[in-house]
Amino acid sequence: MKKVVFITGISSGFGKSTAEYLDQKGHVIYGTSRKEIETDHRINVLKADITDIDSVKAAVETVLQKEGRIDILINNAGMGISGPVETALTDDIRLQMRTNFMGAVNVIQSVLPAMRGQKSGTIINISSIGGLMGLPFQGFYSASKFAIEGMSEALRMELKPFNIKVVVIRPGDFFTSFTSNRKADENISVNNPYEPQFRKSMSIIETDEKGGMKPEFFARKLAQIIEKKNPGSTYIISTAEQKLAVVLKRILPDALFAGILGSHYGIK
Repeated sequence: MKKVVFITGISSGFGKSTAEYLDQKGHVIYGTSRKEIETDHRINVLKADITDIDSVKAAVETVLQKEGRIDILINNAGMGISGPVETALTDDIRLQMRTNFMGAVNVIQSVLPAMRGQKSGTIINISSIGGLMGLPFQGFYSASKFAIEGMSEALRMELKPFNIKVVVIRPGDFFTSFTSNRKADENISVNNPYEPQFRKSMSIIETDEKGGMKPEFFARKLAQIIEKKNPGSTYIISTAEQKLAVVLKRILPDALFAGILGSHYGIK
C-alpha cells in the first residue's frame, strides 16, 4: 500500500538510501535537506533545517497541502561530535542536543496534529546502539540518543489512544558520511590529558564504521518495518556481534560490561 513518507536529512547516508529505496517501492517521498540537492528519483525535496521549528512547520505544511496526510515520519537527520566530556565546548554540546534531540522533537510536534486528525500514523525515530550504552569520547552523541530513547518510550504511551505508533531504530556501525562529518573537539591537542586515548579510541571507532554495512542494507530493513501492519517498538539493525553486545549490556554486571566495552576501544 502506497504511503506518504516524510523523512529528514536525505542529502546522504541513511536518509538518501532510505528515500531512494522507498521511492522505488512506490511510496510518496518528501525529504528535507538543509542544502539544495538533486535526485534522479521522484523524491520531493524540501529545504528545511530541523533545528528551526518554523522551517520544519513550513515543510510539513507543504506536504499536507499536496497530499492531505502524512503516514510515516522518519526522524533521521542528525550529527555527531567527538571528544572528552571534560573539555567539550558548550556550543558543541548545544549543537549536538539541538540537532539530534530537539530537532527530532521539532518535527514530531509539527507532524502530530495531522496524524491525530487522521487517527493513524507511524513515527520512526533513528536512535543508535550508542543510545543504549555510553560510547567513550562520544558521550554527548550517546546522550542525545539516550534522550531519543526516553522520549520515544513516553510518546508511545501518549499516542496509543490516537492509533499512532512509535518505533525506535538502533543502527550499529555503517559506512556513511557520518564518520567524515563528525565534529571533533577543538580543545584536543598534545596538551590535552585525554589526547593519546582519544586518538586511539577514535581510530578504532572510525575503523569499525568504515568497515560497517552499507546504508542500502539499512534502507531495505527499514522498508520491511514500514510495511508491517503492527511493527515492533524497537529494532536493532547491526551485525550479530553488535546485537550480542546489547544483550550482554542487559545481562552482565555493569562493571564487567564496562570492562569489555572499554577493552574494545583500547581503554585499559
